[in-house]
Amino acid sequence: MTEHLWPILMLLALMGGIFSGYPVAFVLAGVGILFAFLTGIPILFLSLGVGRIFSGVLANWLLVAIPLFVFMGLMLERSGIAERLLRSLAAVFRGLPGGYAFAVAIIGVVMAASTGIIGASVVLMGMMALPAMRENRYDLRLSAGLIASSGTLGILIPPSIMLIVLGDQLRLSVGDLFMGAVVPGLLLGALYLGYLIAVAILAPHRMPPAARAEPVPLGATLLALGRDLLVPMLLILSVLGTIVAGIATPTESAAIGAAGALLLALASRTLSLRTLRDALDDTTSTTAMIVFVMIGASIFSVVFKRIGGDAMLAALFLDDGANPWGVMLTIMLLIFVLGFFLEWVEITLVVVPIVAPILSHLDFGMPSEHVLIWFAIALAVNLQTSFLTPPFGYALFYLRGIAPDLPIATIYRGVIPFVLLQITALALVLAFPGLVLDLPLALR
Repeated sequence: MTEHLWPILMLLALMGGIFSGYPVAFVLAGVGILFAFLTGIPILFLSLGVGRIFSGVLANWLLVAIPLFVFMGLMLERSGIAERLLRSLAAVFRGLPGGYAFAVAIIGVVMAASTGIIGASVVLMGMMALPAMRENRYDLRLSAGLIASSGTLGILIPPSIMLIVLGDQLRLSVGDLFMGAVVPGLLLGALYLGYLIAVAILAPHRMPPAARAEPVPLGATLLALGRDLLVPMLLILSVLGTIVAGIATPTESAAIGAAGALLLALASRTLSLRTLRDALDDTTSTTAMIVFVMIGASIFSVVFKRIGGDAMLAALFLDDGANPWGVMLTIMLLIFVLGFFLEWVEITLVVVPIVAPILSHLDFGMPSEHVLIWFAIALAVNLQTSFLTPPFGYALFYLRGIAPDLPIATIYRGVIPFVLLQITALALVLAFPGLVLDLPLALR
């Protein structure tokens, strides 16, 4: 135990700094520099961290995709595409129990595949759907849980910013991660729909049919749905299709998506100087937050490994013929618990570089690269819960921000079934690696 004293103290100092409320990026860098001095590491050694920051973060071409995808999502949010699609879907399901709920679940998948911005998705669907659900006497817990959970699908369904960061951290093809996330993302969306169908059958009073309005011909309704669905689908195919076909890199496809979103906003006559400025401001803020956490994590990890932190964890997980499945489940449980307190950025940049080398040396009956792809997507499914679990579930506070009269206890109770569905999806991904690996391997 004494030989691992410094790594343990460094982890404790990190957790204490995070819970203090100080910005995580500065906590990571500060703890790294502090322990470099405490353990007598030569000051010149920190130049290794500087070199890693420049080559791994500032000069990393792959990471240019992050601001481009963020900008694409923000411009789509302001173009009114999602609002029109929700209205068209609600018209199709009008008259059925849970019509608005089904529309929200479906548009959550579409928004995730076309924007990937969690806050924007939750706020947008909350502003559009929650008033209609209240007017039609929907159960508030069900409404809140559905909106919050559907809005978080963007962390998993490509193009996902988190998958880009994971691809960089694990040195994996972002295209493989995007394709590996397609089936689990659709599986999670299907679980949401299955739950809503069960509620519509067993407890229709929780989401009654919409009040009868002036009838609209079915043909006109389907035509409007097709028109409103065509634009986001074309954008999704232009982004993901160019990656899968090998025509463009993830960064280049992100540029295609950003340009396409800008043109859509122009075509829909929602583009103005103020809209563009707001989108650029939000893009800069989001990108800066991620990059600064990456810089702090680089300093933390280089010092942590120097004082024996990686050896401590390897001894903990790999000694005495550790069971690979036991190690995987332990790591997933650790990440699930950390999700109660930390954002996906901190978990991805701090935990992944530490545990990935351990997993790559375990025998799951497949090549180490496949293990890492499988682990990355399982991690993404797991981190869905970090947006929904109290006390720091950000999707819960996004929803509370646009509905301040909605009790926070109602929101907490509403997300419980959806957290359980996310855990079910994680269990299926872990039990059946083919859900992740079959598609990317088939497209190689």
